[in-house]
Amino acid sequence: MTDSQVFLLAVGIGILVFLLVFVILFKSMWRIAEPDEALIISAVRKGHAEGMGFKIITGSGTIVIPGLVKVRTLSLMAHESEITVPCVSQQKIRLDLRGVVVYKVGDDNRSIANAARRFLDRPAQELESKVMNVFVGHLRAIAGSMTVEEMISDQDKFAQQVRERCTVEMESFGLVIDSFQIQAITSPSNYIENLAVPHQAEVEQNARIARAQADQTAVAQEQTAQAQIAESIRSTEIKKAGFQAEIDRAQKQAGQQGPLAEAQARQAVVEQETRVAELQAQQKEQQLQVDVRKPADAEAYRQTTLAAAGRDVRIRQAEAAAQEVRLAAEAQAAAVKVQAEAQANATRLNGQADGDAIKARGLAEADAIKARAMAEAAGIESRASALSKNQEAVIAQQIAQTMPDIVRAAAEPFSHVGQFTVLNGAQGVTNALSEVIQQAGALAMVARRTITPLLNGPDGQPTPGNDAATASKPAAQLAPARRAPAPAAVPAPKAVSASKVVDAPKAPDAPKG
Repeated sequence: MTDSQVFLLAVGIGILVFLLVFVILFKSMWRIAEPDEALIISAVRKGHAEGMGFKIITGSGTIVIPGLVKVRTLSLMAHESEITVPCVSQQKIRLDLRGVVVYKVGDDNRSIANAARRFLDRPAQELESKVMNVFVGHLRAIAGSMTVEEMISDQDKFAQQVRERCTVEMESFGLVIDSFQIQAITSPSNYIENLAVPHQAEVEQNARIARAQADQTAVAQEQTAQAQIAESIRSTEIKKAGFQAEIDRAQKQAGQQGPLAEAQARQAVVEQETRVAELQAQQKEQQLQVDVRKPADAEAYRQTTLAAAGRDVRIRQAEAAAQEVRLAAEAQAAAVKVQAEAQANATRLNGQADGDAIKARGLAEADAIKARAMAEAAGIESRASALSKNQEAVIAQQIAQTMPDIVRAAAEPFSHVGQFTVLNGAQGVTNALSEVIQQAGALAMVARRTITPLLNGPDGQPTPGNDAATASKPAAQLAPARRAPAPAAVPAPKAVSASKVVDAPKAPDAPKG
């Protein structure tokens, strides 16, 4: 290696070392500001274009000579702080406001310089404390000028007023407000909760009404759906029944196809047999035409000719006989007419005579009925007169007429006795009959006392109208209605020394009136 080569090599190494040292020194002196920070550069030399004692670098880099320049960073990141402020509203109501504020150092150099002068190399709690003090004072002032209802209903307006009042002071700190939101407004006295009670009650009422209407609508729709389901089921069942009927009909028709085909086959056979029979009959008919009808027609023509000749002869004879009969009938009709007229006259005379006789008999019967009615009326009138004059006699007559019925009723109990014992022989029987007759007399007296008030009026005197009506009634009608009640029991005959068993006497026949 020659000296020139060594020199060149040494020069190259020196240049390389120089470049390496230069790069290292440049890298160590070159500072670049991050997007969320600002470089605050302080130098020995004072005075800058902006009138500040330091240089601000954002978004770029610069050379920093150690020992001559001091570089510090100021964060441009956003900060978030929660603020809780007790305050009083315009209505003197104690409230607790809770909000969140988001703030940061402004991006312009003036804001960065203001922030650097106040907060550079200061703890973050100092920055948050100053911001809290600014917002707390303005929040209390604004809350005192508004009602609770305004704060709740228009929170954006409330927050806007807070931002507007705090902006000036925050700018003096070099800070800008990114966001301020009211998170909660509470009242220790439950004022806010009570504000919601009427609306909540109304909402609950509307909710209940809505639920009731929804339930009603749901029930109506369910009923409609059920009705539609029932209608669908009914339609389905009807269609099923129709389809089943068609299936049954088809099955029956299919079941009838066999017998029907057999019957059709038999019908075809019968039709063919009938056709054969018809052909045979035609053949026989043609044979008869040749064998029988032609000779018969010839013979019939001959007989017809002969019969026509004989008929003409008989017609002439009959016309002559008819002329004779007509003349005889006319003569006989004239005689019958004369005889019928004579009989008609005789019948008319007999009918007139019978009518006169019937009329005479009817008049005679009418006169007899009239006379009988007049006689009965006279008898009733005389009886009524006798009743008014001699009432006792009429009553005695009525009792006499009803006496057989009274005696029969008294003896009726004995008709049901097969046999009974009578003491003292025939004398005992006589005593028993005597007692029956005595009871009949007692019943007659009762009947007399019963009939007498009916015949008399209310004052005890006979009533003329009642007399006539009573006299006109038959005794058989008066006696059953006015009969005295029968005694409860017939007393038994007294016992004597002898005893005899006799048959029970039958009820005596009623004496003829």
